[in-house]
Amino acid sequence: MSWTSLIALSGGAYFFKLVGVAAGDRLSTRFQSFTGFLPPALFASIIILMSVADSSNLVIDARLVGVTIGAIAAWKKAPFIFVIVVAMASTAIWRAVT
Repeated sequence: MSWTSLIALSGGAYFFKLVGVAAGDRLSTRFQSFTGFLPPALFASIIILMSVADSSNLVIDARLVGVTIGAIAAWKKAPFIFVIVVAMASTAIWRAVT
């Protein structure tokens, strides 16, 4: 990453923070229904990106199997520790088999 891009990203982050402070509650009430969906959507996109991307290539491997099995366990409302253990175990088994 170059210094120019680092300074531009830092300036942009500072600008958005400044806009949030200056706008106060005017924007928060307007976008309140929308902002509740942002953290889960961003977290899900990061998980999927880390599961299927290797540099700039699309990779379907054991990571995707673990995330899929973990997602199914979470969808069935299993306890969080169980979701993690099942995802790790399925990834390890898939890597051992293939």
